Amino acid sequence: MSAEDQIRETVTSNDVVLFMKGTATMPQCGFSSQIAGILNYMGVEYKDVNVLADDGVRQGIKEYSDWPTIPQLYVKGEFIGGCDIIRDMTLNGEFDGMLSENGVHYNKDAAEEIRKANSAE
Repeated sequence: MSAEDQIRETVTSNDVVLFMKGTATMPQCGFSSQIAGILNYMGVEYKDVNVLADDGVRQGIKEYSDWPTIPQLYVKGEFIGGCDIIRDMTLNGEFDGMLSENGVHYNKDAAEEIRKANSAE
């Protein structure tokens, strides 16, 4: 199976997929850690794909999404974005709405706690 086929299979067979450096429990870059932290805190079930374990996937995901950086988050087969986009969407509530619209379970109280903790006093 080619890297592109492997990526397509992973993205389409899982509701939420995070292509990241490291794993959900052991991120190996700060950007991956931020998205994994958001997902973990909000209780979102997701498939983590460690791009450091397979160079074909590491390069292939950039071509698949036409996005040059990792991490990359997919929801219901759709590329959502990288660290800055997910962080901004979380802070403005768009991420909650997108998860709800796609039937992805998450902890609404945890999402609110993230926003409260990051709001300007």
